[in-house]
Amino acid sequence: MSGAQPQQPAYVLHSRPYRETSALVDFFTPAGRVRGVLRGARGKAGSLARPFVPLAVEFRGKGELRSVGRLESAGASPWLVGEALFSGLYLNELLVRLLPLEDAHPGLYEHYSLTLEALALGRPLEPLLRAFEWCLLDELGYAFALDQDSRGNPVVNDGLYRLRAEEGLERVVSFAPGLFNGADLLAMAAADWAAAGALLAAKRLMRQALAVHLGGKPLMSRELFRKP
Repeated sequence: MSGAQPQQPAYVLHSRPYRETSALVDFFTPAGRVRGVLRGARGKAGSLARPFVPLAVEFRGKGELRSVGRLESAGASPWLVGEALFSGLYLNELLVRLLPLEDAHPGLYEHYSLTLEALALGRPLEPLLRAFEWCLLDELGYAFALDQDSRGNPVVNDGLYRLRAEEGLERVVSFAPGLFNGADLLAMAAADWAAAGALLAAKRLMRQALAVHLGGKPLMSRELFRKP
């Protein structure tokens, strides 16, 4: 068929029914997020079009809505259960919400694949999630320095800082809720997750940084962690 492109590696981020027997699927590929119509979604192709399954996909056509041609398994799927599964769904939702269509990020794709493997191996969740969130912000051009403030001054251990969405970290002189200790920020910059308070502070910081770009709509996957 004209317009067919070579198969490329992909993961399914999200799928929903489309018309009678098709599905509208968001794929994550090294070339970016691609949205395609998968016909015959109740058949063999549909059984493969699940999150976290490494795929080889042929897309046809142009524009923001492609047609999915050949779709094949490209390897063993990481086995995610419990909080590791919820974490994988969280990564997928972040990508669907923040990654523009057809915006290539091969480094982010590789990081995503490695993160899924690490989740399946039972590695500690929090460092993996913080590292992925930071990689996503960096790839999209939203990252900021952790070891210096918005004026270019080095972050100091005993300093207090707040995050300014468009500027980065700002040092403040009086305590207020939601601030960050310089020692925690420097531990984050060095990925020293053994430092007391670093992981908890990193979680708060990433939530603040991501909230600006997510708008007011909450992430559904976060609710999974709150359910007993």
